[in-house]
Amino acid sequence: MADFLPDAYLLGLIGLLAIAAVVVARQILKVRREEVILSRLGGAKTAEGNALDAASLYELASVQLRKRLYGQATDTLKSALKQSQAESCPTEAIALMENAMGFALAAQGKLPAAIRHYRSALKAQPNYPVALNNLAFALEKQGKEEEARQSYTQALALEPGNKTASKRLKSLDRRAGVATPPAA
Repeated sequence: MADFLPDAYLLGLIGLLAIAAVVVARQILKVRREEVILSRLGGAKTAEGNALDAASLYELASVQLRKRLYGQATDTLKSALKQSQAESCPTEAIALMENAMGFALAAQGKLPAAIRHYRSALKAQPNYPVALNNLAFALEKQGKEEEARQSYTQALALEPGNKTASKRLKSLDRRAGVATPPAA
């Protein structure tokens, strides 16, 4: 029995190290994939002007957003939106780009511009809960709590299981002193 304890401890430690190695390896692979995308698409954009299509520009901007390169993402999304007009992209794609532009601007503290882009996303695709959440959060940050409440409520109507909208709406209600009805 006394010999079993050190062996169990050693096996447990090896197991934990193996799990940590897998987690680290996955993160390294994710970062590497993003670097490859940045290199491939970023290099193509700078070498050939706006030679990339709107979808590729959006993909590049998405990586820039994940890497928190908000200024670069804003520039890339401007190009993507311009290119999307030339390509007559579907409204869903335009909504994605407008929402991403709003997110990049909000991350830079440019809330009025972000709100304009979130509204443009909703104009392109009215039933877009992510854009509604983002719009509501930006409105909330600007102190426009009633407008934020309406957007969160709209998001919940579209997606009743939307945890973000539900949580933020409850927070707004608590601050306003409104009793939140119990969940059904």
